[in-house]
Amino acid sequence: MRIKLLFTMSMVFSGIFLGKTQEVVINKQLLNRAWSASWVTSPDAKQREYGIYHFRKTFNLSHPPAKFWIHVTADNRYRLFVNGSPVCAGPARGDLFNWFYESIDIAPYLREGENTLAAQVWNMGDLAPVGQISNQTGFLLQGDTREEKIADTDPSWKVVQNMAYQPCALDNMERLKAYMVVGPGDAVEGKLYLWNWEKAGFDDHLWKNAKVICKPQPVGYGTDNLWTLAPRSIPLLEEKRIFFSAVRKDGGLKIDPGFLTGKETLAIPANRRLSILLDQSYHTVAYPELVLSKGKGAEVKMTYAEALFDSAGNKGNRNETEGKKIKGNYDVFVTDGGENRTFRPLWIRAYRYVQLDITTQDRPLIIEGLRGIQTGYPLDLKATFSSSDASLEDIWKVGWRTAQNCAGEAYYDTPYYEQLQYTGDSRIQALISLYTTGDDRLMRKSILDFYHSRTPEGLTQGRYPSNRLQIIPTFSLFWVSMVHDYWMHKRDEEFVKQFLPAIHEVMTWYENRIDQRMKMLGPLTWWNFIDWDNFNDWGTAPGAETGNSAIISLQYAYTLRQAADLFAHFEQEDMADRYRELAKKVCNHTYLRCYDEDKQLMADTPEKTSYSQHAGIWAILSDAVNAKEASDMMKKMLEDKSIGQVTFFYRFYLTQAMKKAGMADQYYKELTPWREMLKMGLTTFAEKPEPTRSDCHAWSASPNYDFLATICGIMPDAPGFRKVLIRPAMGNLDEVRCTMPHPSGEIVVWFKKKPNDVLGVDITLPLPLSGELIWKDKTVRIHGGKQKFDL
Repeated sequence: MRIKLLFTMSMVFSGIFLGKTQEVVINKQLLNRAWSASWVTSPDAKQREYGIYHFRKTFNLSHPPAKFWIHVTADNRYRLFVNGSPVCAGPARGDLFNWFYESIDIAPYLREGENTLAAQVWNMGDLAPVGQISNQTGFLLQGDTREEKIADTDPSWKVVQNMAYQPCALDNMERLKAYMVVGPGDAVEGKLYLWNWEKAGFDDHLWKNAKVICKPQPVGYGTDNLWTLAPRSIPLLEEKRIFFSAVRKDGGLKIDPGFLTGKETLAIPANRRLSILLDQSYHTVAYPELVLSKGKGAEVKMTYAEALFDSAGNKGNRNETEGKKIKGNYDVFVTDGGENRTFRPLWIRAYRYVQLDITTQDRPLIIEGLRGIQTGYPLDLKATFSSSDASLEDIWKVGWRTAQNCAGEAYYDTPYYEQLQYTGDSRIQALISLYTTGDDRLMRKSILDFYHSRTPEGLTQGRYPSNRLQIIPTFSLFWVSMVHDYWMHKRDEEFVKQFLPAIHEVMTWYENRIDQRMKMLGPLTWWNFIDWDNFNDWGTAPGAETGNSAIISLQYAYTLRQAADLFAHFEQEDMADRYRELAKKVCNHTYLRCYDEDKQLMADTPEKTSYSQHAGIWAILSDAVNAKEASDMMKKMLEDKSIGQVTFFYRFYLTQAMKKAGMADQYYKELTPWREMLKMGLTTFAEKPEPTRSDCHAWSASPNYDFLATICGIMPDAPGFRKVLIRPAMGNLDEVRCTMPHPSGEIVVWFKKKPNDVLGVDITLPLPLSGELIWKDKTVRIHGGKQKFDL
């Protein structure tokens, strides 16, 4: 029996992945028993050390099959070819308990007679990205049924180690003076490379037979598992060919404009050393592909950067290159003098600028082409936004690019420096995905990833998948909020219900740390990160380590109320009541000890020696202050620049608090940081205000959520978005329009201010949906279908 899963996979055409919806077929027996294929490796491999390997299997078919489903995975990663064509890459990052495999129908690439499957498999060893969990080098391919069993990995597969590869760029953190953990660059010696190894007809008779490691086991089975297999839950990453926009430094050469588009070649004379700086014109995530001919022994170093640096180490305007230098991650390729040698790094590179440092020997080198294969999660933009302020469309476009570049096999915090999935970032990213695409699959994977990351203490890890332990207790609260978000926006109650015990563990960890005298949270362990810049170097909340942090106590209270909603929905009223009562007590005692009536602010600690927007945000969101106090506090928070200010991350929560305090109309005025980033030439939004490490950080793309949820005011008013509340906050805007996906279809709104304080309203809701529109002091019932009126 086969089961079918319907979701978007990515099919390949001429080596480029194109999004396409198809049924993914998995033999049900593979989900509950050992597979017939075996995990295999190279008999010569040092199994947990750096190495790049090629696997091949050639077999004959009497006729081209209509279907030929296979399931494939590797440790660390693989790229699969069928008769020389790339068809699949993976696996999606997980952990040893959930080691994902891809399922793909390779029938379109098979033919009558001889066929060759080939896979490039690599293990970065102790140089692997922090986001890469690993056991040892291994490769696995399983045919779905008896008809495809001929493809199973076993000792009939041939394998060889590619000795052309060596790791490079091992000093990135030192050179960039920043935390960077995406793995090494690739240094490839062309004369050692096994050219055409992936193609049919390649002579592999000297290769060794693969060595069996073990039999695979699916989740829930096995007694001595090295990897526990789970089907991939997200689509394959899409790929699209892109070309550079401009040559910013030509190295003294005359470069034909056609070179940038692949229409012309570029000759590099013999015995030359020069540098060429190329500008993509926007930040991207891609596999650069460099195609070279001749020039035996020539070396090309490719350095990738989000921006250039001046002599003081500052980036400045990202469009400016004069007087600046590049520094960053890099790869090195030394050509063997052959024709059309394509160099492509094993893993993705993030960049706007790429510099080629070229050294030729006694023969000229021909650059046949240089392009990028842009890649990422196949987000499909379904939302639209426009307004009477055309400049907001620039923020919308750059925010969307930021969200795209930070979505891969997980939600990346930054694609250049870390490629790690943090809960604090992911909550915002997931809401952006829901509002702009309606696609919840990466959100579901993210929620599950953190669920699988839980520690014996009951907290989720701060980032996951990760091969290093990092616990950020406040991020465990954000994980609970993420589950609550999913419950409010989507309709899968069984998915949500499974997390209740884990949510209880998080709530209990905090409850056990309440100071019984002060009735606020006492001293907390681990890294209690809040926000950058305005606390200590590590962004830790005042009072986190010594006790009585108003910020964390009130975030805990806010999350207790969300947990209570969830438990009440699933008819666990006793627990819900307990959480509500506990939230009330924490809020009351924090208010009693930290609220400053004269300042109309919430202090960070009972000593009242420091104040921050962060404390005020959670005071408002947790209902620790009444409506009048919330409004007064928010006005003071926005005016008083002497208190701790939020950076781009916490501006998301500042906006939520403005809405709660009845001041959502102020949001439009609060977009200055994004306007300033655009003036600085950023093409994605940065991690924090200047000086910033990362130029692309998804938590800073929050306007792509708030343009829809705050300016247009569209929010769920019941679990599963079964009711809608539309409360536009247009500020000084005269007109706004948007469309956004909804579980039942599409929501379309158009608001236009008219004379005499009249609002023109044009709303279309999916037919099953109803709710309320609130404008100032007026509330109107709205229903499925189109309605147009003045208010």
